[in-house]
Amino acid sequence: MTIYSLYIYDRHCACVYYQDWHRTKGPRPAAMEGGILPAVSPAVYPRHEEPTFESASTYSSPRNTLTSSSGIVVAINDDAPRTPLPQQTQTSTSQPSALSSILTFDEESKLVYGVVLSLRNMVKKLSGKDEQFVNYKTSTYKMHLYETLSGYKFVMLTDPNADSLRFVLRQIYSGPFLEYVVRNPLMSMDSREHGIDNEYFRMSTDRMIRGLTIFQ
Repeated sequence: MTIYSLYIYDRHCACVYYQDWHRTKGPRPAAMEGGILPAVSPAVYPRHEEPTFESASTYSSPRNTLTSSSGIVVAINDDAPRTPLPQQTQTSTSQPSALSSILTFDEESKLVYGVVLSLRNMVKKLSGKDEQFVNYKTSTYKMHLYETLSGYKFVMLTDPNADSLRFVLRQIYSGPFLEYVVRNPLMSMDSREHGIDNEYFRMSTDRMIRGLTIFQ
């Protein structure tokens, strides 16, 4: 048994945080910047091609930028997201069909949220308001849900044979989330602008997940 990934959604239905561990196929970066908030995860933010510095006159930056032939680079992109982006790796030309079959992260996060919303509404209609949707499983994975009073939804995907991990999601909320996100005066909670850009929260969550007995 193992843990695959963690999603956090806010009350605006936006994915504000993502982290994965044992996914065999990682998500593709979002198709465009408008499809995902900055700082959700460096692995899924849209990647751009490196600019070519053929001539210094073609770069419209207020700072002086030397050409690559000088061996010195002094330009800094002030508009880049705060979370550093990973280096783009070259993929083999023999795998275009495999890559195209993987959803982009903005599409994947919408599908995950759609499943949560649909099952939650179905449970309330069939079982009444006192019942809550906490998890469901298929032949390949199990989805766990913990929803806070403020509207945040913590969603985790694990091995289908895993026990309920709702208590783990509650611990993430009551521990690292409250400590490094909610009570952090430097942290903006307006998810309309960016995701949870806090490395302490990411590292603390990663340490908590790796310490579980289910994590292999």
